[in-house]
Amino acid sequence: MLGTGLAAVVGGGTFAATWFNIFADADAKGALSVEAADAQATKGEIYLIDIRRPDEWERTGVGQSAIPIDMRRKDFEATLQALYDKQGIRPVALICARGVRSDRMNTRLKAAGFTDILDVPEGMLGSGAGPGWIARDLPLRSPTTAELNGQVPVSL
Repeated sequence: MLGTGLAAVVGGGTFAATWFNIFADADAKGALSVEAADAQATKGEIYLIDIRRPDEWERTGVGQSAIPIDMRRKDFEATLQALYDKQGIRPVALICARGVRSDRMNTRLKAAGFTDILDVPEGMLGSGAGPGWIARDLPLRSPTTAELNGQVPVSL
C-alpha cells in the first residue's frame, strides 16, 4: 500500500514539475528572458509569437508587441512562413504560459526546417526561469477580434 501512495506522490510531483516548468533555465542556449523578448520585439528585431490558445489570450492579454498564433493550428508553419514572406525573416521567439509548449514548438519548428527559433521559458505566467511576463509588469494588450478568429496581422 505504501508503495502505491508513494508512486502517486512521486508521479504527481513529476506532473507538477512539468506543468509549472520548474526546471526551466533562463540562461539556456536559445533562451530569451521576458524583458529581452519585449525589448527586441518592440524594436522589430524579432517576432514574438504567443502560441497559447485564444481563451488564454483573452484571459491575460498578450504582450504588447506579440503576435498571437495558436500552436494548435494545422497551418502553423505555413502561417509563420507567410509572416516571413510579408514582413521578412527575423528570429522568432516563442512564448506560452510557462515555457512547456514553447519548448515543444521550438523542437517542432526546427524539425520543419526553421532556424533561429528562440524560447521564452519564463512564459506569461512564470516558471522555474522566473516570475513571467505578467508578474514582471511588462506591457500587455487585448487581442483583437481578428486575432481571436485566427487572422495574423500583415503589418507590424
